[in-house]
Amino acid sequence: MAAGRLPPGALTLKQFLRRQQVLQLYRRILRAIRHVPAEADRRYLKDWAREEFRRNKDATDEDAVRMMITQGNMQLQELQRTLKLAKS
Repeated sequence: MAAGRLPPGALTLKQFLRRQQVLQLYRRILRAIRHVPAEADRRYLKDWAREEFRRNKDATDEDAVRMMITQGNMQLQELQRTLKLAKS
């Protein structure tokens, strides 16, 4: 393979970094869900998160992916706020 040539199907740097953002968001959501006190609610939220990420795993449009990451971060913040209020 010549220098500077990527194999077919290789991610560009931008795609690789975006993928890392998505994986980090997924892990942060799952970690936050661990703090939900009710087992049934934890199970529901975990299934919901998995399904959302699975449903969108083939998304390639850069703007759409960025929008989904933004929405995911907002939902994570809302979950964290709700958990914080529930503890107080």
